[in-house]
Amino acid sequence: MTKARILVVEDEPDLREVLKYNLTREGYRVLTAADGATGLRLAREEKPDLILLDLMLPDLDGLEVCRRLRGDQSIGGTPIIMVTAKDEEADVVLGLGLGADDYIPKPYRMKEVVARVGAVLRRGSHDADDDPRQPLRRGPVRIDPARHDVEIDGVSVAFTATEFRLLHFLASRPGRVYERDTLLRRVLGDDAIRVDRNIDVHVRSIRKKLGPHRDIIETIRGVGYRFSDRA
Repeated sequence: MTKARILVVEDEPDLREVLKYNLTREGYRVLTAADGATGLRLAREEKPDLILLDLMLPDLDGLEVCRRLRGDQSIGGTPIIMVTAKDEEADVVLGLGLGADDYIPKPYRMKEVVARVGAVLRRGSHDADDDPRQPLRRGPVRIDPARHDVEIDGVSVAFTATEFRLLHFLASRPGRVYERDTLLRRVLGDDAIRVDRNIDVHVRSIRKKLGPHRDIIETIRGVGYRFSDRA
């Protein structure tokens, strides 16, 4: 089976080469960029399967690159892992709020990076139990797993891989309430970064994209979230 293509956007030459070496050794095809502008261009031209994105970059920083990627319809759903020395929770939440799928603070172990890459890529895969391939309609929302497409009132809207999986998970089980920890484990995986607002940030982004139908995802105070069974 052909391994995924990874774009590494990292301005430190030694780290960039170490990341490339270790990911290539795992069988991935690796592209590299030393600055944000080049990373953005390669992402648009090469359409990688996942982007490892440093936050502190020359010219365009990682947050701006992430923002522009998420605004590009052709690659807006590409998984992004932010890799950065900024490990304060506020930075984690900001990155997740812009659409990053995961976050690895420096200094890191290469085994951790490889494990996170594999985990995020697996989130986009579909298993028969949690993510059947048949399109799903809930009121104004139509979700097509095979095409990774979400239509709201008949208009296609771009969702990141994590947002898509979370929306589909909840929509597949209308009326059922899930705690945040359960959603982290079932949707993001056991190795998802653990910050208190991880799931909240993704739900807020999904609701923004749902527009006038944002209340279709209900907050159960003190518990978690559910997809309305009235849709």
